[in-house]
Amino acid sequence: MLNLKSTITMNNGIKIPRLGFGVYRAAQGDETKNAVLNALEVGYRHIDTASAYGNEESVGEAIKESGLKREEIFLTTKLFNSDMRAHRQMDAFKESLDRLKVDYVDLYLIHWPVPGVYLESWKVLEEIYNKGLAKAIGVSNFLQHHLDDVIAHGSIVPAANQVEFSPLWQDNLLIQYCREKNIAFEAWGPLAAGELIGDRTTGDIGAKYGKTGSQVILRWMLQKNIIVFPKTVHKSRMIENADIFDFELSDEDMAIIDNMNRHRRTGPDPDNFDF
Repeated sequence: MLNLKSTITMNNGIKIPRLGFGVYRAAQGDETKNAVLNALEVGYRHIDTASAYGNEESVGEAIKESGLKREEIFLTTKLFNSDMRAHRQMDAFKESLDRLKVDYVDLYLIHWPVPGVYLESWKVLEEIYNKGLAKAIGVSNFLQHHLDDVIAHGSIVPAANQVEFSPLWQDNLLIQYCREKNIAFEAWGPLAAGELIGDRTTGDIGAKYGKTGSQVILRWMLQKNIIVFPKTVHKSRMIENADIFDFELSDEDMAIIDNMNRHRRTGPDPDNFDF
């Protein structure tokens, strides 16, 4: 049976926990540090941050204060667009390590497919991987044509692709492509930027299982073999988000959520962003 420590094995043999804890929009300082400490106490072992979030330092402090061994925590961070455009990818990575107070990360991602520099950046990530400074490397917000480029011009297939995915935005062709290429599929924005909190369809499904609609959505992701990052700074919500391993959605209920797709993003379009 799946539990909070359940993993998916990526294409290079590294195991990645299925349920992660994301710190997007958590403020640097006590808010992030306490959130990560609480998440680790609840049992999360997969922490997802990024240089762009501005809170790597607080994540690092929490990991250090937790008393857990470094190898017990799966840590992801990301290379941001401005560092790619400035051709300072390796420096940016080393700065992330310094802020996190670690000597390696488990997964390092290119945050967005910045035109003209994401292939160059991928070469740097390959160097980071070959030096053992990242256990795995991957991408975020990449569409199929971006992945085709990376696979054609690189020597390593990305281990993971982290993209927006929710019941309202299901890019099933991209999932299928990633499955075919053995690229782990990670979802950010599972609740559609809060739009699905209190949703009636998933709430009605949840009532059958004694769960909330949000728990139903996270469980739906797990059953689709998608790695997911619910984000909260509230410990009670962390506990709720992790309480999704004692039930299984029926095929019928899975299909109902599949049919909620509105083909509508809540975040930026990877083919048209201006940051």
